[in-house]
Amino acid sequence: MDKSPDAFRTISEVADELDLPQHVLRFWETRFSQIKPLKRGGGRRYYRPADLDLLRGIQHLLYEEGYTIKGVQKILRQNGVQFAIAIGTGDLSALEEMSKRNQEAAQAQAEEAEKAAQQVRENAERKAEVPDDNVLVGEAKPKGRGLFSRNKGAKEDADAGEGMSRDNRTLLQESLFDLLECKRLLDQAR
Repeated sequence: MDKSPDAFRTISEVADELDLPQHVLRFWETRFSQIKPLKRGGGRRYYRPADLDLLRGIQHLLYEEGYTIKGVQKILRQNGVQFAIAIGTGDLSALEEMSKRNQEAAQAQAEEAEKAAQQVRENAERKAEVPDDNVLVGEAKPKGRGLFSRNKGAKEDADAGEGMSRDNRTLLQESLFDLLECKRLLDQAR
């Protein structure tokens, strides 16, 4: 005796119809919160027609399309239960629409990545165009307050008159060149 299409089904009837073991249906209930059969006394499960369509949709996504359980969970979160029910009833246009949206999203991500890469290349080119000689490192400290302040008895730089000996100026210039070289190497590493 066949049941009406609107009648509730037991887990054994659903398992036979989907050609799945009953334990798989019970397992899917633990993984997909959207599967909610009615439970009567003694824990017997009764599946509505919409539950059966949802199960068919999940089965199609898992076994025909090759999605993982996590993948199907994500699809259900993003597209809703009606999407899986539509697949379960044989409306594969919903699946084609999802595939089209996924391709568009992937293309948009690829375009974003290309724009970001182009921006990085342009920034690197701009940095390469700036010669190190034009980089402003800082301003000189007032007389007598820095590390290389004038010592009594030190030979002064005749043309500068800034209170820094020729030796200290040379040391400072060498340090500055070393720092600029370090900066150049760091910029290249980025």
